[in-house]
Amino acid sequence: QVQLVESGGGLVQAGGSLRLSCAASGRTFSNYAMGWFRQAPGKEREFVAAIGWSAGSAYYADSVKGRFTVSRDNAKNTAYLQMNSLKPEDTAVYYCAMAVVVVPTRHEYDYWGQGTQVTVSS
Repeated sequence: QVQLVESGGGLVQAGGSLRLSCAASGRTFSNYAMGWFRQAPGKEREFVAAIGWSAGSAYYADSVKGRFTVSRDNAKNTAYLQMNSLKPEDTAVYYCAMAVVVVPTRHEYDYWGQGTQVTVSS
């Protein structure tokens, strides 16, 4: 059984930073791409970033490019999302997800975490 557990969310002022972690179990972590998505109240879940199984490829939504960095540590079965220069519009529940291929579309992701709240105050 696959389990993805996010952590690291919280309340931060605009301009601040947070690092989200996603601990995976139940599958060979290094065989899968990892994605990060977010969902704000009243909005659809949207793609944030994704990283390939070998960390050789990474993709970002235009809205976070240059501010967020996705990474992974296959030895620790953990993916990360470093978020810098946070803005109030980054406020959302952030989810990590696992997929066979690294793509920005959520329907390709088979497994999802429960989400962690990120709130950015102005």
